[in-house]
Amino acid sequence: MGDQVAKLKKIFNDYPRAFWTYNLIVFIDHLGGFMLYPFFALYLTKKFEIGMSTVGILFAVFSVSGMVGNALGGALADRLGRKGVIIASLLLSALSALGMGFAPTLAIFIAVSVIVGTLSSIGGPAHEAVIADLLPPEKRAEGYGIFRVVFNVSAIIAPPVAGFLVANSYLTLFVVDSVISVIAAIIVVFALPETKPQGQPDAKPETLKQTFAGYSHVFKDGPFLLFIAITVLMTLVYTNMNTTLGVFLRDYRGVKEISYGTLLSINAIIVVVLQFWVTRKLEKYKPMLMMAIGSLLYAVGFAMYGFVTGFTLFITAMVVITIGEMVVAPFQQSIVAGFAPEDMRGRYMAVSGLTWSIAFTIGPYFAGLLLDSKNPNMLWYISGLVGLIATFGFLLINNKKLRSTPNESNKPHELDSPNKPTGQ
Repeated sequence: MGDQVAKLKKIFNDYPRAFWTYNLIVFIDHLGGFMLYPFFALYLTKKFEIGMSTVGILFAVFSVSGMVGNALGGALADRLGRKGVIIASLLLSALSALGMGFAPTLAIFIAVSVIVGTLSSIGGPAHEAVIADLLPPEKRAEGYGIFRVVFNVSAIIAPPVAGFLVANSYLTLFVVDSVISVIAAIIVVFALPETKPQGQPDAKPETLKQTFAGYSHVFKDGPFLLFIAITVLMTLVYTNMNTTLGVFLRDYRGVKEISYGTLLSINAIIVVVLQFWVTRKLEKYKPMLMMAIGSLLYAVGFAMYGFVTGFTLFITAMVVITIGEMVVAPFQQSIVAGFAPEDMRGRYMAVSGLTWSIAFTIGPYFAGLLLDSKNPNMLWYISGLVGLIATFGFLLINNKKLRSTPNESNKPHELDSPNKPTGQ
């Protein structure tokens, strides 16, 4: 027991205090998010009596507005810093949750979520950049692993509580999410320092026009864009977790909302218990190879829902998906941080965020069409196929030996030439 305490103490001391403060903020904020968003599709189909294909269109609308907010947030995070952008995002998220919860009609719901949701999305790139700001390159994979553990502790607690609250009223979820976002914003104000790296003392500050024009540099980074494109395919598969899976299990497998919440909690518990250990065991391997393995596990796990029955096998499929998630998550974020020059980290993170935005723009709609079709199981077979394509894509990048240029060089990645060393 004493050895375990000593190890935990050493891990704690290996990271700056601001890193742990940020993880506390993430834990609190995501308590609300994990109460609300896994039940989002269930809420929409029940309250407004719409099919999953319509829900898919709504997710597309939300994602497009999120892209706009993400692009704005990436530029602002690089220009103004991370802290103020995160505070604004949390407060606007609180307003958005209340607006959606009290919206009496579908039209008002959409209007509120698009307007306020766009602005609340500005915090995404700043959040992504904070850990990269605080940690040196060699500590990032492990740091993101710790972040995943904290993130999923909230995911363990939130879904069962949400399942209990849903029995009373879905509105309660929106109100609780709003209150939690405000609490997180207050902690950021008083406890989180600004993490944006200081530029060269004699460097001339960017103009606002130059800040936004910096995106042209990101979109000229071919290897980075190839990585993003393949990651979109993988993310298309994973989006089923919090969109179509709950509806499919409820409507076609007779699984109640609280049991779906239990599946999500199992996912989170495994991550909390094993993520740090998995990250430490795998950090010596090539990141792109790990992305390929994780994507393959996604393909297998989600495809299983097309042909297995019984809650035990549903749990088994979730375990397979969760292992893939533990392999993918730390490496995906550290890869993006490695691509980004220090002074453009927010903008690279914003473009990286497009993987989710694009996936949520097109994925839920087409998944909804399949779910509303005569053979809803096709959704899971196609998801498996897309996951396999992503797997081969990551293997292709790995075979091309995409090199991770150290951040201190302030240059993006390049494809290796014969005389260039390859990174892990």
